Amino acid sequence: MNFNKAIIIGRVTRDPEIRTTPNGQTVASIGVASNRVWNSNTGERQEKTEFHNIVAWGKLAEICGQYLVKGQLVLFEGRLETKTWEGQDGSKKSRTEIVAENMQMGPKARAQEGGVSAYQTRENTQKNNPQNSENEIQTESQDNQSAKQDNNPNKELEDKEEIKIEDIPF
Repeated sequence: MNFNKAIIIGRVTRDPEIRTTPNGQTVASIGVASNRVWNSNTGERQEKTEFHNIVAWGKLAEICGQYLVKGQLVLFEGRLETKTWEGQDGSKKSRTEIVAENMQMGPKARAQEGGVSAYQTRENTQKNNPQNSENEIQTESQDNQSAKQDNNPNKELEDKEEIKIEDIPF
């Protein structure tokens, strides 16, 4: 039995580079850096950074190009693939890449989001989709009433910060 799986959690080192192949397939090249921290025999803190080349295809490539930015925390799951070629000077060259099968974005800092909360995103969704907005507004006002009845000052904040599956853009 054979098994080829790579899981990387790290920070994006540059904005994704998006290209389209001659047959119309979208491909994204992403650089990710992951750190390893350990204590040496003398007790000194050691740190080493590894740089990974990630390649995503199709819809995943489009999503990476649209949502990933330099410095963002990201998880990629995929398989290792090594490419070899002959350089202009005649030397043999190789490069190992992770061909992404899944991607999960890490949390964004408030500054990166421009201060937009999940609650504000839900409000924008309601404005853009008026069919569902009446039901959600009624549910929201019921939530606000129950929060006031609970006398829990954090209850209303917790309800506003909740992220719903409908709010995810993909």
